[in-house]
Amino acid sequence: MEDFIPLFAIFAVFGTITAIVVGPSYLKSRERREMQATVRAAIDKGQPLPPEVIDALGKEATKNIPSRTRDIRRGIIWLATGIGIAAFSLINDMRGFGDDWSDGPNFDGGLLGIAAIPVTIGLAYIVLSFFNKNRD
Repeated sequence: MEDFIPLFAIFAVFGTITAIVVGPSYLKSRERREMQATVRAAIDKGQPLPPEVIDALGKEATKNIPSRTRDIRRGIIWLATGIGIAAFSLINDMRGFGDDWSDGPNFDGGLLGIAAIPVTIGLAYIVLSFFNKNRD
């Protein structure tokens, strides 16, 4: 029985991550399928569609179109994530100095390289926001 505890822990961790990532998209696609079936049934019976349903379907189609403010918002979030990782790396490196921080931070940390990835993505989103003509 004790041999199953590590196996269960691994499945629990990865199962939770999978459920968090896959679950909302599955529920959203199921909701879309049900809405399309309802609209299709109404059209087959010859009933007119209410304007609210048509507006809701139109909003759903245009909801994921990138806009300038969304690009700026995503860029700032990615940039802040990268800066946070870099700050964590520098603070973690300085922690070993104690009260004497005269040597300064160590810029050779591996987390600084990892922090460059979200910073670059954030800068790319911010640059793309200047070229995007769509506004919210």
